[in-house]
Order: sequence, then C-alpha cells, then structure tokens
Amino acid sequence: MSERLIPYQPIDLAEPAELVAAIRQRRGGQFINLDRMLLHSVPIAKGWNHFIGEIRNNLSLNPKLRELAMCGVAVLNGAEYEFFHHAPPFIKAGGTENQVQGLRLIGQENFPRNTFTQTENDAVDLTFQMTRNIKVDPELMKRLQKELGSTDTVELVTVIAAYNMVSRFLIALDVHPEDHPPA
Repeated sequence: MSERLIPYQPIDLAEPAELVAAIRQRRGGQFINLDRMLLHSVPIAKGWNHFIGEIRNNLSLNPKLRELAMCGVAVLNGAEYEFFHHAPPFIKAGGTENQVQGLRLIGQENFPRNTFTQTENDAVDLTFQMTRNIKVDPELMKRLQKELGSTDTVELVTVIAAYNMVSRFLIALDVHPEDHPPA
C-alpha cells in the first residue's frame, strides 16, 4: 500500500472542538474519510458541513430523487466512495436494489428506463446533462418544473451541482470508502 500524498486527519481528532463536534453530530457520532480530509482546512470543513448538512437534511425535495441524483453523479464521475455512501439512503428512501444496479448504467444505452418513473428518468437525464454537458435541455427543465415545482427543481439542480463538487474533491484527493473492521 502506498503512502497517501495528503494523509487523513486522525480518526480521534479533537480540535477544533466545536467543528469536530458538529461534524460528529451530523454523522451520528463518527467521522468518515471525507471528513478527515476536509478537516485539513477549518473554513472548508465548516462551510461544507453546513452546506451539505442542509442538502442532506433540510430540503423539501423527495429524498429518493435527492439520493438518485447523488448516485447518478457518483457513477458518471467514477466516484465509488460517493456511490457507496448514497446507495443505502436511496434504498431507505424507497429505491430498489434493481434501481441501484440500474443507476450504475446511467449514461449508457442499456440504462433501464423502465425501472424508473417518468420523473425519476427526468431526474436521471438532468443529472447526466448537468454532469456531462453542463447545459440542460429547456424542455427537460420545463417538465421538471411542472412536475416538481420551482423549489424542488431548484433543489434538485443544487443537489446535482453540489455532488459534482463532492465527487471531484473525493477523486482529486483519492478518498476511499472506510474500512469496516469485523464487529
């Protein structure tokens, strides 16, 4: 195993205490490797924790659509860490294992559109267009706005934009899923 260019901060990091406590609270008491990398910069970790915390916990957007978009971005950008952390919440929000496997095919001709609703397919298309093309088909935006309303459409766009940031951070700094020692 090669040595990391930028090592993770220690799992038992205690300072800055207020920020460490806030991150642990949002994560249910633990740090993940993403947090351990972010904590090299207090302003970045603080802003990230607040912004991503709002996206994860306080949107009106349907959680299944939120997690579908996060998983789609992860696949399109090759961010397995992101997919690893968002496939379980996608299932918890009503997704199926078949849909999880289908999301791994996003952007491919054999993507199983029949596994998803029309709104979910539109969310997948939005994820693809924003991630790969940046520009979005105006007709797609009209359909989403009609189906979801303005607030949820803005939130879906923000989720996709934010998780493109997340995946780029993860990939550039070579952040990998946590090792889970046997219980």
